[in-house]
Amino acid sequence: MSTSQFAFTPRREPEDPYNDGMAGRPPLKPAPAFGANLAALRKARGLTQPQLAEALGITPEMLNYYERRATNPSADFIGKAAAFFGASADDLLALNTKAPRKPGPPSQLTQLTERLAKLPRAKQKFVVEMLEGLLKQAN
Repeated sequence: MSTSQFAFTPRREPEDPYNDGMAGRPPLKPAPAFGANLAALRKARGLTQPQLAEALGITPEMLNYYERRATNPSADFIGKAAAFFGASADDLLALNTKAPRKPGPPSQLTQLTERLAKLPRAKQKFVVEMLEGLLKQAN
């Protein structure tokens, strides 16, 4: 057999969003919301796990644990991570379930509400009474 029959093909590592080229077993289940948010913020800043771990004063292994498995991170760590990224603890823990607002101009209802707020109180009262009457008829 000649050596030309065997071409060297570099091994491709599977994409792992939590493990920037570090050795390790792929996760068996998705990361908790906190870990996924932490990893997303880290990657958005262009940081590796070791770089972020150093900045937060923890080991890379501990950061890997927080990103991949921690379901109940310590309040101290949440505070450090939130301060580092300029995010709220609620954002990191995915407690803000409100959908982000679509970009674009305000809705017609929002525009009318803003205009109503600028009217004198007597006219506001008149418009509100008129709307309540129309809504009662519509039901």
